[in-house]
Amino acid sequence: MTDTTTTTTIATHSGSFHADDVFGVGILMGVFPSHTLVRTRNQALIDAADFVVDVGGTWDASTGRFDHHQRGFNGARPARQRDGQTVPGVGYASAGLVWAAHGTAYIQAWASSKGQSLDEQAVADVVRSIDHSLVQYLDIVDTGQGDVSPGIFGLSSLLAQLNTHWMDEQGLDATAKAQLQETRFREAISITRTFLDHAISKKVAQIRAMDTVRKAPRLLGGRVLYLEEGGMPWTHVVLHEMPDVVFVIYPDSDGDQYQVKTVPVEAGSFTARLDLPKSWAGLRDQELAAVTGVEDSVFCHLNLFIGGARSLGGAVKLAELALAT
Repeated sequence: MTDTTTTTTIATHSGSFHADDVFGVGILMGVFPSHTLVRTRNQALIDAADFVVDVGGTWDASTGRFDHHQRGFNGARPARQRDGQTVPGVGYASAGLVWAAHGTAYIQAWASSKGQSLDEQAVADVVRSIDHSLVQYLDIVDTGQGDVSPGIFGLSSLLAQLNTHWMDEQGLDATAKAQLQETRFREAISITRTFLDHAISKKVAQIRAMDTVRKAPRLLGGRVLYLEEGGMPWTHVVLHEMPDVVFVIYPDSDGDQYQVKTVPVEAGSFTARLDLPKSWAGLRDQELAAVTGVEDSVFCHLNLFIGGARSLGGAVKLAELALAT
């Protein structure tokens, strides 16, 4: 759990920073709010620190050491099975090393700050999700295992833009230069933690939504799921637990209409279990009403994956017509 009673010294290297040291230090700052940051390559200062990230030549989570540059380092995530083949796990950089050791505590600290109560399984699910969707990619880029975001697209590349360059440093003595670099480093940490905390919030919302989606009423012979709240993440539950559901109805964010959304055949797919009727494609308002007979029809997307009506009854009627087509 988060320690708020003592001051913790967190050390990382001075000079240019990368996403893995930014992320690793940021996680430790979240877990240990009372901390001192030291950016240095002085070995005596590194040895004296409570935690050391991306410098020092040692990986030992029990003593707070999280470097991956030393000869012989082979830390990696567990191997996994894919298409019947064993695939090596993604190798660690400092971001992954810190997350593996302190991700749980960071999630617990986040939950406490938001007044959220998460059980052990929920925390583990969030830790695993963040590693899978974010942290492993920071590691891949930092260790040269791949270029997951060419150019300056992607968090690793964007954070690198915050490093100082020669024009920034013109006329600065060593002390002023170090101060500017630390300011930029802290800025990078703030940006990273903002994105991270929102990603955590979204994952927690998905977990919270699962039981709500499971308990939601099913209409029209069980083929249409009705969600009383808009914005509820439903895809995972419907795909894995509701094979008969082809449409999901929910109020839109403005609350002035009800959407009829198709269900994809798998996550991320643009192919639906059942499309809306082709004759509705691209129609709006009275044009759509004339074709469907539903007076409060609002629209149907040209690609047939979503439509809507002003009333719940109208949306249900659209779904019923689509099922009969």
